[in-house]
Amino acid sequence: MLDTVAPYKPGKSVAAPAGGRSYKLSSNESPYEPLPSVVEVIAKAAREVNRYPDPTSMRLMEAIAERHDVPTGHVTLGPGSVTIVQQLLTSVADPGTESVYAWRSFESYPLLSDLAGMTSVRVPLAGEEHDLGAMAEAITDRTRIVFVCTPNNPTGVAARRSQLEEFLDRVPEHALVVLDEAYHEYVRDADVPDGLTLYRDRPNVVVLRTFSKAYGLAGLRVGYMIAQEPVAAAVRKTIVPFAVNHLAQAAAIASLKAEDELLERVEQVVKERTRVREALVEQGWTVPPTEANFVWLRFDDEQRTLAFTDACAAAGVAVRPYPPDGVRVSIGTPEANDVLLRAADAFRNG
Repeated sequence: MLDTVAPYKPGKSVAAPAGGRSYKLSSNESPYEPLPSVVEVIAKAAREVNRYPDPTSMRLMEAIAERHDVPTGHVTLGPGSVTIVQQLLTSVADPGTESVYAWRSFESYPLLSDLAGMTSVRVPLAGEEHDLGAMAEAITDRTRIVFVCTPNNPTGVAARRSQLEEFLDRVPEHALVVLDEAYHEYVRDADVPDGLTLYRDRPNVVVLRTFSKAYGLAGLRVGYMIAQEPVAAAVRKTIVPFAVNHLAQAAAIASLKAEDELLERVEQVVKERTRVREALVEQGWTVPPTEANFVWLRFDDEQRTLAFTDACAAAGVAVRPYPPDGVRVSIGTPEANDVLLRAADAFRNG
């Protein structure tokens, strides 16, 4: 079975050009280090790593529940939201069952569906956004889980409220709908709903969030799920003991306490996102509106996709190609973004 499973391909780094430096804009990481107050908590917690972490992550679960005004029993933790995707699939998979998701979307969906022994049903995007009508039509009595990545990775487009609510109304009770909101904190479109306003009266709706992106804790691996108690309890049964380590738990709690300061940094990324997209559009690129911390450059040509990736690498910028469809570029510091814009302009006019 494993011979047929394609491994996950992470974003790469590139070498610095002569006399310059390199910038990694391939993994949607925060360009900012953790806040000093969070680093201080991590340093203190590091002196306790001879002990096992709290296996229930109870203090962090309670902090998340308080932050979002939900019952603690609705919260489930995992070492990154991608691991919770795996836990969800484990909890619903049976022989002959199916997972439904848009394509192109988050690259872990097919990998983890395969590992769970489920059949993937890929529904083509409508341009750069989910075709929710077609996804609803793709659901059968064998469907156990449907992933809606919003904003979508790698295209950055988010599902609108009316479309999403109409879709959810069409999904039968036997299928879980996972609203994967890893980039929720970057959303500025008022018509894009917060998934937590939708799950409360829908027992089959699950919301995923992460501390990897906006909170800048990608290296510590901590994500969470909010769902109705029966779903949350089932998924908690699938977690590996002590999966969320002590440093991750401490850092996530500290990050929630420092959220106002962290979200100021998020706002800086949003401003840079607007600047970068507008500059790319002015250069003549096709760049859809994005609600995430990255932009998507549409190519529809494998050779040009890879050639653009190589041109950026030569300038010292690592981007993420998705041949033949396009290239995803994370928003970095203003300096990194300027280098990217110069490379993009040179490639287009070269």
